[in-house]
Amino acid sequence: MKLRYTIIYVEKVVETIEFYEKAFGLERKFIHESNTYAELETGETILAFASLESAEADALSIQACRKTDTTSGFDICFVTDDVESAFDHALNSGAILVAKPTVKPWGQTVAFLRDLNGCLVEIATPIPS
Repeated sequence: MKLRYTIIYVEKVVETIEFYEKAFGLERKFIHESNTYAELETGETILAFASLESAEADALSIQACRKTDTTSGFDICFVTDDVESAFDHALNSGAILVAKPTVKPWGQTVAFLRDLNGCLVEIATPIPS
């Protein structure tokens, strides 16, 4: 078994993809012509976004991330060697500050932001080995 996709349900799929391209430098892999589903190039596991209408069509009862709500019980983590620069770039691109870069006791630097939907995004260095 392998983790292949993470799909996050949002109100505006294309706007979300454009935000992730701008804030985190990711490239779009695919946007369905209906604009209800899209994927980003993120390595082996695909980060995807689907519309609330897609969830309803699949008979899913979900709560979308909203920036006015408390964050959901997950975060998206991007790994980079330069957390500070990535963090600053994301903030300048419209991300919402949660926690500035901090060096953890195990040596990893981590920072937290919220995206335009209110989803929690972590930017971190690789865990030292």
